Amino acid sequence: MTPFDHPEFDDHEQVIFVRDAEVGLFGIIALHDTTLGPAAGGCRMQPYASHEEALRDVLRLSRGMTLKNAAAGLPLGGGKCVIVADPARADKARLLEAMGRHVQALGGRYWTAIDVGVSPRDADAIARSCDYVFCKASEYPDGFDPSNFTAWGGFVAVKAVLRRLFGDESPAGRRIAVQGLGGVGRELCRLLREAGADLVVADIDQAALRRVVEELGAEPVDPARIHAAPADVFAPCALGGVLNDRTIPELGARAVCGLANNQLEAPRHAQALQARGVLYAPDFIANAGGVIGASAPIWGGPDRAAAMRRIEGIGPTLDAIFARAEAEGLTTDEVAQRMAAERLAAARAARPAA
Repeated sequence: MTPFDHPEFDDHEQVIFVRDAEVGLFGIIALHDTTLGPAAGGCRMQPYASHEEALRDVLRLSRGMTLKNAAAGLPLGGGKCVIVADPARADKARLLEAMGRHVQALGGRYWTAIDVGVSPRDADAIARSCDYVFCKASEYPDGFDPSNFTAWGGFVAVKAVLRRLFGDESPAGRRIAVQGLGGVGRELCRLLREAGADLVVADIDQAALRRVVEELGAEPVDPARIHAAPADVFAPCALGGVLNDRTIPELGARAVCGLANNQLEAPRHAQALQARGVLYAPDFIANAGGVIGASAPIWGGPDRAAAMRRIEGIGPTLDAIFARAEAEGLTTDEVAQRMAAERLAAARAARPAA
């Protein structure tokens, strides 16, 4: 199967298979759309079971970045790259530098950053061979973790969901079920707990789970059943595809609002959520805080404090999506995608004739 025949291929502008036999690199770079500006999206390192699985992931993720950046009003297109490898490898830095050389060869059409398996410190390793990297640890010399941008956006999104459900955005006394306690999920938990929320949490990493349970007084749940835990909001913050034919009938929450990418296993699952009366905050809206805050080096945007304020715009965006979905009889995912598509169409229409 070629990328053109793949069911996740969506008129991607460029899909590049990269190889460096000397260091053992196999990766894929996907540029979905550069209408609004250079493609931007992270580098994911994961031991995919097959190259087909890696291709599916990078095609879906890159398209998601187009939607995310467009909906957020950023002058950026959508792209992503993946490295097929265990991020615990001792020679991880060599793989990252090798991928950096391939990104560099694109001459700025694509900017990469952090993602699953690639930390801000790892982004600095990529930057040793590439000028087109953002979200680097070295950009934040006081130790600030740029993944906190994503968590802050998630916190803003959860408040918008609570506002829609209850007419009151305060997390105090609300029960939030968080799946995935990496840096982003853990920081979201901290923000929610400080605001008075009761936390139900799960992670396959027992050390990460214990840390959140002990530090924040959270209730641990079996990772295979976190989606079914009784809660006001279910927040998926791990890998994608968690909303599917098996889990949606078992959901224990009134709403889904998390920071994982591609939470819907298939587009039809947005309709399944709506049919169950579950409010869904589209993932590429709720998790846009990271790219909003960290991409400033690309487009000369605001300082960190201004970035945090801009991320708060996720709340009004969700308010508008929820209202439009109700008025037009659409799913929230359909409305969010239409909003992004409308911005792309306007940009294309404004281009001077060739």
